[in-house]
Amino acid sequence: MSLPRTISNPIIGDKVTFLETTEETGGSHVTVIVELAPGGKNGLHFHTTYKEKFEVMEGELGLRIGKGFLFLSRGGMAEVPLYERHLFFNPSGKRPVTFKVTITPARQFEACLRVAYGLATDGKVRKGGIPLKLTHLAILMEMGETYLTFLPYWLQVRLFRYLGRIARRRGVLKELEPYYKS
Repeated sequence: MSLPRTISNPIIGDKVTFLETTEETGGSHVTVIVELAPGGKNGLHFHTTYKEKFEVMEGELGLRIGKGFLFLSRGGMAEVPLYERHLFFNPSGKRPVTFKVTITPARQFEACLRVAYGLATDGKVRKGGIPLKLTHLAILMEMGETYLTFLPYWLQVRLFRYLGRIARRRGVLKELEPYYKS
């Protein structure tokens, strides 16, 4: 059984289609198309191991990169370097925005998305998409290599590494495998 190319998150109302998977590119990158619901967004965060490149296909995409804001329409592109604080959002209250994102290198980004969306589909997350179980959150934070801007980086690394070890010892990673392994 192969994994689906398109996954949806019923909690936040968006959809992701994998154009190039981690396996297909040998881990060099993963490319997805995101359909973000009107008013949809993610929180301010940063990554230490991969870069993101955005390209708008339909609608308007808002990006905060560092302290600056960009509003991109069809064909508009932007890149987010390592360690740069950023977020994306759909400024429209009426129409979705569709954009392509390339993550370089792929790392575990695809697995992280598949687990997060799978947990949401199965009703195992809170309203904002945060997993109900702390052990699930710890695994996702490690997989996504995503860091929040309101907590010190060193604290997040130590905390989620510690919680991740506990989660793995309890078999949580194995429990989550069906979401990202075929």
